[in-house]
Amino acid sequence: MQGRKNYTEKLFLSFRLSDRVPKDNLYGKLRETLDLSFIYKDTKELYGNTGNPSIDPVVFFKLLITGYLENITSDRKLVEHCSMRMDVLYSLGYDLDEELPWHSTISRTRQLYPESLFEKLFNKVFALCVDSGMVSGHTQAVDSAPIKANASMESVVPKMPATPIDSHLKKVSEENGANGQKQAKTVSPAHITAPEHELKRVEKHHRNLREGPVRLVGGFHKKARLLSNKTHYNPHDPDLPAGKHVPTYR
Repeated sequence: MQGRKNYTEKLFLSFRLSDRVPKDNLYGKLRETLDLSFIYKDTKELYGNTGNPSIDPVVFFKLLITGYLENITSDRKLVEHCSMRMDVLYSLGYDLDEELPWHSTISRTRQLYPESLFEKLFNKVFALCVDSGMVSGHTQAVDSAPIKANASMESVVPKMPATPIDSHLKKVSEENGANGQKQAKTVSPAHITAPEHELKRVEKHHRNLREGPVRLVGGFHKKARLLSNKTHYNPHDPDLPAGKHVPTYR
C-alpha cells in the first residue's frame, strides 16, 4: 500500500544540534577549529560602557563568513538562510529556539567597524586556517569577470621608452627650474615596461593583421588603429586601457 508521512509539529524534549551535525560538516569543523575569541579584544575599543548589549562580535564575523561561503550578499537573506540550517546554527552557537540577530543589526555593525579592522581580522582568520591545515598553500584561485573598459579609443596615446623619457624630463626640469606645483599638474606618460621579445611579438601580430587577406571589421576606416596594452595607454586612467577586456577581481 502507498505510504504517507503525516507531520505534526511538537516540542522537542531531548535534542542537541551537535548530534545532528555530521563530523565532516564544514561548519562543524569551523566551530571546532577556528578560535575567534581574539575578536573581543580587537573590537573592544569600538564599544562604550553604557547602553544595550550589542551583537556578539564573534557571531557577527561568523555570519559574514557564512555569507561568503554561501555566496549571500543580502543581510536579510543571510539571516533567513542561517535560521534554516542546523549546521550553521551550531557554528554560530545558537539553538533551534533562539532568534538570530536582526538583519538591520548586522548592517549597522558592519558600518561601525573600520575597513582596516576587517583586513586585520581577515589576515588572522586566514593564518588560523593555514595553521589548522585547512589551506594547503599549493593552489591559488582567483574569481574574475571580464568587463569592457569605458574609455574612448581616440584618447589612447603611445607609451614612451622608460630611460630616454626620464632623462629628457629631468633635463627639462633642471634647465627651466620647474616648481613642484607645475610638475604636479603635468600628466606623466606611461613607460614601456614590456620586454623586447614581447614587443616584437606584438609588432609581428599587427603586421600579420595588416597584410593578411582578411581584414578586421572597420579596418579600412581612416581612424582605425591596432593597439596593445604593452604599447599604448589611456592618460586619464592608465590602469584601464581603452577598448580592452580586463579582469575584475573580488
